[in-house]
Amino acid sequence: MNANLYALFESRFPQDRSACSIETHDGLLYSWNDLERATAKMANLLASLALPPDSRIAVQVEKSPEALMLYLATIRAGYVYLPLNTAYRAAEIEYFIGDAEPAVVVCSPENFGWVSQLAFKAGTRHVFTLGEDRQGSLLSRAAGQPDTFATVERKPDDLAAILYTSGTTGRSKGAMLSHDNLASNVKVLQEAWAWQKGDVLLHALPLFHVHGLFVASNGALYNGSKMIFLPKFDGAEVMRQLPRATVFMGVPTYYVRLLADPAFGREACAGIRLFVSGSAPLLLETFTEFARRTGHTILERYGMSETTMLVSNPYEGERIGGTVGHPLPGVSVRVVRDDGSACGVDEIGGIEVKGPNVFHGYWRMPEKTKEEFTADGFFKTGDVGRFDAKGYLTIVGRSKDLIISGGYNVYPKEIESIIDEMEGVAESAVIGVPHPDFGEAVTAVVVLKKEARLTAQDIIGPLKSRIANFKVPKQVHFVAELPRNTMGKVQKNVLRQQYSPA
Repeated sequence: MNANLYALFESRFPQDRSACSIETHDGLLYSWNDLERATAKMANLLASLALPPDSRIAVQVEKSPEALMLYLATIRAGYVYLPLNTAYRAAEIEYFIGDAEPAVVVCSPENFGWVSQLAFKAGTRHVFTLGEDRQGSLLSRAAGQPDTFATVERKPDDLAAILYTSGTTGRSKGAMLSHDNLASNVKVLQEAWAWQKGDVLLHALPLFHVHGLFVASNGALYNGSKMIFLPKFDGAEVMRQLPRATVFMGVPTYYVRLLADPAFGREACAGIRLFVSGSAPLLLETFTEFARRTGHTILERYGMSETTMLVSNPYEGERIGGTVGHPLPGVSVRVVRDDGSACGVDEIGGIEVKGPNVFHGYWRMPEKTKEEFTADGFFKTGDVGRFDAKGYLTIVGRSKDLIISGGYNVYPKEIESIIDEMEGVAESAVIGVPHPDFGEAVTAVVVLKKEARLTAQDIIGPLKSRIANFKVPKQVHFVAELPRNTMGKVQKNVLRQQYSPA
């Protein structure tokens, strides 16, 4: 049996292939036949390039149905999909291309100049463009290809995707996910969240992210469900489309912004069967207010790039605010002390996980991979949490000093290294502080050299040209010195307490 993830999706497509698979916000309709033929054309184009086996296809494009089809075509053709955040700048893209060594890079037409320069310099032979308006060289080249394609045979452990995630060095690590990692998770979520015939997903998430690609899109594809595709989250557009959908998935920021509209309430949500939140902690205040305003209880879950989904509040049963629920079927989750022994009820410890969804390791980092797994095969997530008496897991923090802002991972060391290089800066510390919209706001605390006279804008301005906007600090505080413990380590917990909103 072919373990290729696309073969699994295709086996679940509706019998009526003329039915709508994707509808755009501006009314364009794509049938399941359209999806099948378009992915075949793209897969044939990739196959025509005579790429080495397991070649990486790096993609940094705006969200569109064609972008989703490129993901499907990549795995259908037996290659490895590498999604990249559209906010990444040149220095970041240069690192990813250099590390992953993709055979093909696909970028937005407006970025072709600088992306192609970086790609060709790194040895990439093929660079295509794909625009959100269905323009670009990828579609032009694919148009002349046959519209049928025999899905390439793949084994369960063959690599399907690489997702870059923050690491303890400040440099991203490529998490390797197999066809079976992704297939096992989508099958479990199909049952856990009671996907139903006739479900319609309102898709407002990005496609370079686990949540938007491997949870939302994969879930709808596996269920044979229509997706209403929004290019990005827009509160007014979401409210306009909600009555036509049954499932909505978002990061906490989306729910905060919906609640900020006085018109948002029960009427807009009347037809929705399930609201899911993830990628960042959902504030209890948001959870409670959403239930009061809409009559719906948000289902919060927990996952990460290396594992996709691990834990979920129940579809049937009590959803408890502030928790992420129970381990999903087939997934083992434990909370342990520093010595590896199991924590008791309500005792806080490190979260470790094991299951068919857990990744195969970090790309070309065997030592780091070995370091992150226990002797009995559990992955050390770096998150800290506790189980209550009912078996619900609560995430209380992150041991890896990670900031999650608006659902995106931000590693402080990367930003600190840039700030510390700035003229007039002695040192810096970057922290996350609670924020009602983003979950956590990136905040920089900076020590200046004697006689230096810098403003917050002097720090923020240069950062905007070097790193993705979601990593740029929302606030900059200047101090005479950073608090340190007896070992000389900066006490970021003290800074978080000092600069967190009252």
